[in-house]
Amino acid sequence: MIDIVSVIANFQGLSAIAAALFIALPACGTAIGFGALGGKYLEGVARQPELSGMLMGRFFIMMAFVDQFAVISIVMGLLIMFGANPFMSESLHHAILAANVQAR
Repeated sequence: MIDIVSVIANFQGLSAIAAALFIALPACGTAIGFGALGGKYLEGVARQPELSGMLMGRFFIMMAFVDQFAVISIVMGLLIMFGANPFMSESLHHAILAANVQAR
């Protein structure tokens, strides 16, 4: 017999793992991107110091593009963790149907 409480617990556990992956993996990628971007900026300023103002402006624009990927994924992870999960009602519906079939 399928226990509905175990279905809910299993679903919430897997949702927590998915949210953790949504938050952790893009954060690591963004850190690598910031490191590469900062290194190239310093290399460009070291080669041509007179262009540091122009390079800094482009550096901040690229930082925004690199960072938005992590922000979007963090928001998605938080929505999975704390928002209303649309898959939960469907899973409960199937668990209740399975429990009713087994009870007969």
